[in-house]
Amino acid sequence: MELKADLNLEAPDDFYQALIEAHRDLSTDRSHAMNARLVLLLSNHIGSMKVLQEALDRARNAA
Repeated sequence: MELKADLNLEAPDDFYQALIEAHRDLSTDRSHAMNARLVLLLSNHIGSMKVLQEALDRARNAA
């Protein structure tokens, strides 16, 4: 499996809106904790360490 870096969301605007809504009224600490849980849930769904490492590298080195 390879990292899909091209747009692959069915409804990117809807997802963005849902993400923003999920953070509504959360403190900064709770928002960060939610992001961490989301990353872990999606990482578990992906499952491939190779793909996850590539995603980590790309995210860290993004301008």
